[in-house]
Amino acid sequence: MRTLTKIIGGLVLLLSMATTAMATPVDTYEFKSPENQKRGLSLAHELRCPQCQNQNLIDSNSPVARDLRLEVYKMVDEGKGDDEIIEFMTSRYGEFVLYKPKMETKTYILWLGPVGLLLLGLIIGFIFIRKQRIGGTTEPEISAEDQKALDALLKRDNK
Repeated sequence: MRTLTKIIGGLVLLLSMATTAMATPVDTYEFKSPENQKRGLSLAHELRCPQCQNQNLIDSNSPVARDLRLEVYKMVDEGKGDDEIIEFMTSRYGEFVLYKPKMETKTYILWLGPVGLLLLGLIIGFIFIRKQRIGGTTEPEISAEDQKALDALLKRDNK
């Protein structure tokens, strides 16, 4: 009985250590005002982590994201505007850090591509449906000889 208790105790200890090892660190930066906190968190949600690629600065656990969060928080508390902070991040890490890229000539394909593909799909679908309707209403014409042969076959089958 004691060995069973030791095994269960060991498993509980092992599981508690495993869950603590997977815990994520929490930022404890104190903002000067609640408005600054809202702005800082909003900006950190809008900026992509350069290392993780598909996570924003808040969701990422990478050291780069932690440093960038701290940088954003400091810049917000220093009174810099959102545009200044975004300009700083894009000048340092490129347009990649923006989840919503700016509307420029080099990003037209990103903004207009999905709309163009949708329109192309609708046009192809419209043409396909139209051909189906037109092709389905006309009956193929049959020659008089073929009609006589068909009638003969049908009469023979009925007997």
